[in-house]
Amino acid sequence: MNSLCRYPLWLFLIAALCLTACTSKPHDVAKTDALPDIYPDYVGVTVPVGIAPLNFAMADDSFTSVDVEVRDSKGNAIHANGAYADFDIDEWHQLLEQNKGGQLNITVCAEKNGAWTLYRDFQIMVSPYALEEWGVTYRRIAPGYESYSDMGIYQRELSTFSESAILENTHFGGMCINCHTPNRANPDQYVFHVRGENGATAIHHDGKDDLLKARNEYIGGSMVYPYWHPDGRYCAFSTNKTSQMFHMASNKRIEVYDASSDVFVYDTHTNQTLRDTLIMKKYWAENCPVFSPDGKWLYFITAKRQVYPTDYDKERYDLCRVAFDGKTGRIGETVDTLVRASQEEKSVTWPRPSYDGKYIMYTRADYGYFSIWHAESDLWLLNLATGETRCIDEVNSERAESFHNWSTNSHWFLFTSRRDDGLYTRLYFASIDGQGRVTKPFLLPQRDPKTFYRRLMYSYNTPDFTMRAVSLNAREMGRRIDSDERMDS
Repeated sequence: MNSLCRYPLWLFLIAALCLTACTSKPHDVAKTDALPDIYPDYVGVTVPVGIAPLNFAMADDSFTSVDVEVRDSKGNAIHANGAYADFDIDEWHQLLEQNKGGQLNITVCAEKNGAWTLYRDFQIMVSPYALEEWGVTYRRIAPGYESYSDMGIYQRELSTFSESAILENTHFGGMCINCHTPNRANPDQYVFHVRGENGATAIHHDGKDDLLKARNEYIGGSMVYPYWHPDGRYCAFSTNKTSQMFHMASNKRIEVYDASSDVFVYDTHTNQTLRDTLIMKKYWAENCPVFSPDGKWLYFITAKRQVYPTDYDKERYDLCRVAFDGKTGRIGETVDTLVRASQEEKSVTWPRPSYDGKYIMYTRADYGYFSIWHAESDLWLLNLATGETRCIDEVNSERAESFHNWSTNSHWFLFTSRRDDGLYTRLYFASIDGQGRVTKPFLLPQRDPKTFYRRLMYSYNTPDFTMRAVSLNAREMGRRIDSDERMDS
């Protein structure tokens, strides 16, 4: 159907559009040149083929009904009418498939206090780049991070609204569960942590699950912030002596700092930890290790240790790398500094290389590495070919952005943001093209998004993509975690 705004008889066309059953049909419609204020804000976003419908409502609760048409340039259209735009999932998928690399035009007519308003059309772009992953995994946690009475690791199918639990802490006595980390979105190889008196580091590889002791005195603490080597044999970790403190009067709520931290590599074949003095310096705090896509480099962040907790806000991390030999497990002899954020009185955290080897995305904050509660935290992009680094203004907001990861084809990434209300982290997606141009991010779709996000009392934490649904026997894993079965490393 053509745009209602292009014809002098648009009022009659609106009436014709709404002949199907609906809660309220547009009538006596007034026209405005303003764009509709919708929640979530999907105006001008770019989406992949196969994503779940971008259902939305008017942001203002005074609106009681919406009438929405989504159409392409070929005459194809879908329609939704009700308290919010709830598109038929099969029709939505078909329309996106027909318009890969093109755009869709959206016409919104909304009712408030019995009066209908027709808004200016907006566009949604359909990316030429596929999002090949089945879904995403994440932890859901209460936003304060000091309480974990009810939490778990979950997975969500991106083509639908279906979410399921991978493992909840109710399976093993309510301990803290954290950091589900797959190897390049591979659901057959992952690691996660359970903290507490009977804690463990669970490593799933080669069709089996190894449960390691949560604390390792040889490395001086717990195995934290894992990242897999691409060949799957090695997994890099940091070991952190972590503390929390809480602000009494500040726009920040929580600070997380480490009395000490180092980086090491774990060999899943020999069950050994590989230590090296270059990444375990006495007066320096190394953290957040990640391997390059070709496995030849180990990236990490490092900062000079401060007096804690008094000088926590003087701790500023730089981004470094050291060579790694995947055949021998040996660390190189020279550390290169790639981003000297400390010289600008800034701090780098959570580096994540794109799998095509072009970029490292990282979070930059004023200090420290636990950026999730730092409102100034933004996503930055380092071009590894040129050494240039830039703030990704296209996706950043006035509130904290953090915990990002790449899709396997390196054309999509996800991240968490507090932009909605400053309290809860929500999950967003954006794409990047061959020239490094980034699109406007979109919120993880939900069937009834306004109701869903208002009622959800948990934050999304440490998300990542997954190629397929993760298969885990939660009851058996819970039994093993509750037992004394542990391996030394």
